[in-house]
Amino acid sequence: MEQQFINNNSKTIAIDFDGTIVEHAYPGIGKEMLFAFATIKELHKKGHKLILFTYRTGNLLNEAVEYCRKNGVEFYAVNKNYPEEDYNDNIPRKLNVDIFIDDRNVGGFLGWSAIWQILHPEGGDFNHVVKNPEAHNNYKHSKTFIQKLFGK
Repeated sequence: MEQQFINNNSKTIAIDFDGTIVEHAYPGIGKEMLFAFATIKELHKKGHKLILFTYRTGNLLNEAVEYCRKNGVEFYAVNKNYPEEDYNDNIPRKLNVDIFIDDRNVGGFLGWSAIWQILHPEGGDFNHVVKNPEAHNNYKHSKTFIQKLFGK
């Protein structure tokens, strides 16, 4: 299987709060996870669009957003695809992002150091390897004229 690389300047990344940015203490706010804010700030510097995507709502959400602000992190959007999005039942709850960073991944939270090394090895360009590119092709693609002409 050929590995598929994503090498672009920036991606949209959804980041969970409890268990990812801070230790689990819901409904309270736990201690910062090691390297959380430093890594998030570096991802922002690299030009990534960062979205806070959390179970929290209302005052608990406001507290989490303010906690991040006090630690130097402001997100592009919170629990939505873009700041102006007006959430209602006709909009899917799942975000349209390139990557989710969450403690509920299969295998659990990797840690911010590992996430940084996966996304920007040696601090360089975005270099994410999709482990199973076929999983992203679960629908039939129609070939373009050029692909049909050259048999690709």
